[in-house]
Amino acid sequence: MTLQANHALGRSVTVSAGDVELFSYVYSPDTPVLESPKPYLHPIRTVGGRLVSLFRPHDHVWHKGIAWSLPHVGEHNFWGGPTYVHGKFYVQLENNGSATHREMTTLTAEGDRVEIGHTLDWTSQAGAPVIEERRSLAATVLDGATWALVFDTAMTNVSGGTLDFGSPTTKGRENAGYGGLFWRGPRSFTGGVIQSPAGAGGDELRGTRAEWFGFRGRHDETGDHSTVVMVDDAANPQHPPQWFARSEDFACLCPAPFFSEEVPLPDGETLRFRYAVVIADGDRGEDGTALLAKQGRAALA
Repeated sequence: MTLQANHALGRSVTVSAGDVELFSYVYSPDTPVLESPKPYLHPIRTVGGRLVSLFRPHDHVWHKGIAWSLPHVGEHNFWGGPTYVHGKFYVQLENNGSATHREMTTLTAEGDRVEIGHTLDWTSQAGAPVIEERRSLAATVLDGATWALVFDTAMTNVSGGTLDFGSPTTKGRENAGYGGLFWRGPRSFTGGVIQSPAGAGGDELRGTRAEWFGFRGRHDETGDHSTVVMVDDAANPQHPPQWFARSEDFACLCPAPFFSEEVPLPDGETLRFRYAVVIADGDRGEDGTALLAKQGRAALA
């Protein structure tokens, strides 16, 4: 299945398979400062056209489809909204940084594969340099009902001092270790099935270490099912990661490398992470979801 890429210069790249827009990668959003502006993927759809992402939900307006979102980078918040401060809960500080597009380095569409690459500057709310990033995304159609995205980021510390990457859990809030590649699912996925290599479940799986997690959800109107699987690259720091996953209040998945332990990045050094995200029509059950994870692992090879 041939993929096409439509570039809205200075704004976004939309990737389509036939008449279905699989995703838009908005690399220069008009996000308010308090939501920590950063690129995101939304809308995201299956090959069959089913929407599997949510944008600016009223409960957490800084959730935007899939985004590389980090709540505690030294003193900076690149997640959005208030910052967790132990003993005070969440406090709105003047620390909402931005990840800003600098230059498009790659944009190719060849057959069943599209590649997008660009550089970004991460700055503090006051405008000081914090991180320089090189990022790439590669989308591939796997079959008539499945496609995969490989997300690759290399972040270089240019702040002048060591940056400690952490989460609300590393700051004192129990089982709230979110941060990293974060997916927010549709409202109708609330109450869906969280899947780990050890089996299916719900919110009790949050904090589990695993090389992959999946989410099996159902759509309003049609009653159809879709599945999202995220796979952590074996070379990633902290592999296998603890997972931040929710189903009871809303649907989300996040392989969280800084869930319960801070990772320091000295000035001038680089952290790299790679992930595969597999988007599939249907509920494949436990065995079928594990096969999707296997396809994601192959995409990372």
